Amino acid sequence: MVKRVLAVLAAAVPLAAAVYVPAAWAAPQAAPAAAPFSCSAPQVKAPAGTRVESVTAVRQAGGTIHGTGILGGTVDGVPAFCDVTVTLAHPGSGDHAKVQSWLPVTGWNGRFQGLGGSAFLAGDNGVGLGNAVKSGYAATTTDAGVGDALDTTWALNASGQVDAALLKNFASRSQHEAAVVGKEVVGALYGKRAAYAYFTGCSTGGRQGYMEAQRYPGDYDGILADAPAVNWDEFEVATLWPQVVMNNEKTFPSSCELDAFTQAAVKACDALDGVRDGLVDDPQRCDFDPRTLIGTSVRCDGKELTITAADATVVRKIWDGPRTPSGTKLWAGVPIGASLEGLAHTLPGTDGTLVGDPFPVPARWVTTWLKKDPSFDVTTITYGQFTQLFRQSEAEYDTVIGTDDPDLSAFRDSGGKLLTWHGEADQYIPAQGTVAYRKQVEARMGGSERVDDFYRLFLAPGTSHCGLNGIDGSTDGLGALTAWVEHGDAPRTLPATLTGASGRPVTRDLCAYPEVSRYDGHGDPAAASSFHCVPASGHTAR
Repeated sequence: MVKRVLAVLAAAVPLAAAVYVPAAWAAPQAAPAAAPFSCSAPQVKAPAGTRVESVTAVRQAGGTIHGTGILGGTVDGVPAFCDVTVTLAHPGSGDHAKVQSWLPVTGWNGRFQGLGGSAFLAGDNGVGLGNAVKSGYAATTTDAGVGDALDTTWALNASGQVDAALLKNFASRSQHEAAVVGKEVVGALYGKRAAYAYFTGCSTGGRQGYMEAQRYPGDYDGILADAPAVNWDEFEVATLWPQVVMNNEKTFPSSCELDAFTQAAVKACDALDGVRDGLVDDPQRCDFDPRTLIGTSVRCDGKELTITAADATVVRKIWDGPRTPSGTKLWAGVPIGASLEGLAHTLPGTDGTLVGDPFPVPARWVTTWLKKDPSFDVTTITYGQFTQLFRQSEAEYDTVIGTDDPDLSAFRDSGGKLLTWHGEADQYIPAQGTVAYRKQVEARMGGSERVDDFYRLFLAPGTSHCGLNGIDGSTDGLGALTAWVEHGDAPRTLPATLTGASGRPVTRDLCAYPEVSRYDGHGDPAAASSFHCVPASGHTAR
C-alpha cells in the first residue's frame, strides 16, 4: 500500500522541466545579468499581510539532487545554483512559511517558474526545482508552513479545531506570496526581472494553478495545471466512495477481480474511436455492464475465484459514482478503464479475509477536516452519513479550497494562458470534474471559442493520474504553453506519447476539448498521423 501511494504521489510532483523541454524556437536564451551574479541574501519586501522572518542564500554545486520527504526521487546533472530561502509569517497566525528559490548561476533563460505540490504537500520537494534549473529556469516553491505529502498533523490546532490560517496558506495565499517573493529574488540577484513567468503543477499542483488564475490573475503569464484537484471539497469526499460501497455491501473484490472488470470494459469499448489499440477514448460513452462477468472464473495468487453478482454490484456503483440514498447523483465515479485498485484497494484482515484499504488522502480529509477526529474509523460510514459528509464539506470548505470559480475574466484580461491535460483513466481525480469546470467557464464567459482564446483542455485516453509525467507516457506541455504565451501559437492539439495495448508506446495528438480523436480507417494505429480530431457528440465543429 505504501509503495502504491508513493508511486502515485510522486507522479504528481511537478517534473515539467524534465519532461517538457521547450522546442528549439523556445530554447533557453542566455540572459546575462546587469551586474556580476552574486549568491547573497537580498533585501526582500514582505508581501501584503506578511512579515519576513529571515532570508538566507547558499551557493550549491548542483550535480545530483535528492528529493526530500516520502516522495523522494532524484535528478542528475543539475548545474550550480543559488538557493535562496525566505521565511514568511502572518502576524497573529503562528505560521512560518518557507519560500525557496533556486537560481542557476549561469545559463538563466530569462524565465521564472513557480512549482506546485502533491497531496497535502504544498510545494516541490526539490526534484522539480532541480529539473527547472537544469532547463535554465529560475524556480520558486513554498511549503506554506505545512507538512509532507501525507502529513496532516498541522490541520487542527491545540483546541482540536481547524487551523484556518494554515488551511488558507495551503489553499491559496502561500502560492501567491511565493510568486511575489520569487520574482523579487530573481530581480535582485540577476539585476533584471524575468521576461516571462510560468506555473507548473499536477494534482494538488494543478489545483494551485487554477487557484492562481482565479484569485491572483497577474502572477503568471502561463499556467500549466494538469489533472487539477479542483472541486476539492467535493471530489475529496467522493474518492472515499468505493470504500463506502464495499463496506456497506460487505463485499471486497480482490485486485485480480477488479482488474478483470477493467480489462473487460476496455476490450468492450476500445473500438469506439475506430480502432482497437488498448486506449478508450471518452469513457463516458462506454456502457459496459459489469454483470456480464458474473460467473466468470479469475485466477488470483494460485486460487480460482468466481465473480459474483455482489462483485458486479460493487463495481457498478463505483463506476456510477456517489449518490444519495434517494439516488441523487453527487459526483463522477471512477472512469471506466481506470484502475479500480487505486480507490477500491483491499488487503487481508486479521482473519485473512479481505477488508478495505482507503486511499489516505480522502480518508484524512474526512477524519481531520470534517470529523475533526484523526482517529475516526471511516469504515463505519453509511450511505446516509456519506451524503452528510459530502454536503458538510461543500458547506464548510468550498469558498476556501473549492477552486471552482468560473470567472476567469481577470486572468483573460491580463493576457494569461491556462493549459491543462487530464488523463481519461485517472483513478483518483476523474477528468469529468475538470470537464464540468471547463463547461462552467464556457457558460460564464461566452462559449467554447471565446474560452479557447486563453484556456485549453486536453484529455488523454488511457492515461492515469498525472500519467503523462512519465507513468503512461509524456507530452511537451510547457513547450506548448511557452509557444502560446511568447509567440501566440495556440495549441489545437498536444502531441503525446501514450501507452497502448500490451504496453506498446503509441503517438497521439491529444485534441483540444471538446474535440476527440478518431481513427482515419487506415494507417498505423500506433501513429498520430492515422487519427484526426472531430467534434464530440453534443458539440458542434469549431
